[in-house]
Amino acid sequence: MRKLIVNAYMSLDGVIQAPAAPDEDSGGGFELGGWSMTYWDIDLEEKMAELMGGDFDLLLGRRTYEILAAYWPHADEPGAEQLNSARKYVASRTLTEPSWENTTILDEDVTAEVERLKKEDGPAIQVHGSSDLLQTLLATDLVDEFRLMIFPVVLGKGKRIFGDGARPIGLKLVDSTVTSTGVTINIYRRAGDVPIGSVSLD
Repeated sequence: MRKLIVNAYMSLDGVIQAPAAPDEDSGGGFELGGWSMTYWDIDLEEKMAELMGGDFDLLLGRRTYEILAAYWPHADEPGAEQLNSARKYVASRTLTEPSWENTTILDEDVTAEVERLKKEDGPAIQVHGSSDLLQTLLATDLVDEFRLMIFPVVLGKGKRIFGDGARPIGLKLVDSTVTSTGVTINIYRRAGDVPIGSVSLD
């Protein structure tokens, strides 16, 4: 069983929408696109290179796929080779002609398709962005690990990774790094159900 890993750039109030996109690409009338850009430094670049090292498959929603597919095939910066060569799975019923190499469209029951992919041999499956797809993966308890890059900014609106009605889950912090600009990179793994109880102060 291979792991499903969520990679997300997140504001302090949990927003993951359009962290690097300019306003015109952020979608849904969200005018705060690009909110993560001034916080990037060498610490964050090195940690992201570490997290993106090795083999992995990608699982993406259609909007995120189209944003990445428009950029990475023409890029020569660090990470381009890994992203371009990775096997990519796109959850979409409207995408018919994918433009990025090594792309497979998942146009049936996404939950069943992802469950099948996790049972196959292969590298870990990474999810980037894809806020709508993430809600399905969270609701069906398919995520094994969260890599959350938490930026010191409050946006007040936008799509959140853990919205109202999110499935209760327990997590264990297994690694944490703070960059020079105050970005906290936390890695959490599943740790069973949410512990429920009371603490006596006597």
